[in-house]
Amino acid sequence: MMNWQNIDTVLLDMDGTLLDLNFDNHFWKEFVPLKYAHLHGLSIFEAKQRLVPLFKSMEGKLEWYCLDYWSKALELDIMGLKAELAELIAVLPHVIEFLDKLRQSTKRILLVTNAHPDSLALKMEKTCLVPFFDAILTAHDLGVPKENTEFWERLQQRQTFTNQSTLLVDDNLAVLSSAQHFGIQHLISISKPDTRLATRTITDFPAIEDFRELMQGL
Repeated sequence: MMNWQNIDTVLLDMDGTLLDLNFDNHFWKEFVPLKYAHLHGLSIFEAKQRLVPLFKSMEGKLEWYCLDYWSKALELDIMGLKAELAELIAVLPHVIEFLDKLRQSTKRILLVTNAHPDSLALKMEKTCLVPFFDAILTAHDLGVPKENTEFWERLQQRQTFTNQSTLLVDDNLAVLSSAQHFGIQHLISISKPDTRLATRTITDFPAIEDFRELMQGL
């Protein structure tokens, strides 16, 4: 159980934390390979063989999250394709209840995401979550992804917070490790970021399956 008296600032990730990662997993693992296969006259299997190592090589870099980069690299309108699948964008269970309760407190709530601004805008339009946040910041705003400790340094310069009284909730273990290295005290992972997949076993950080586990005492 979180001791909320010790928390002044709450940093929340978007994809896989507040929003169902099923959208992004389906988009990058199935929909993009399908469109890439059609473009290049390949089978889905051949397309995935080309794309998977390409995607892997960019993991943790700002380019991995940049729609403009992938549009150019793959010769596809990535943002247009995301809009085609927008009906799959969904808030994870009990997120709204948690945000409602958090908004009623005196704590500062920041959305901190690696998502490209265009993707962020589409998802906020679909989910109507913007009013819950005191500020929304992306890796593109700060020029470095959350996997890099410099992200947290730049974030702290823009949005003053104290490491000892800050909570970060994120499904990405590399991001949590980066924040831990920077010194953020309270770190929580999400064990079921994709509702279509099994619950993950996480040992490196405290983990919750949904936000009901954090609401006690808030």
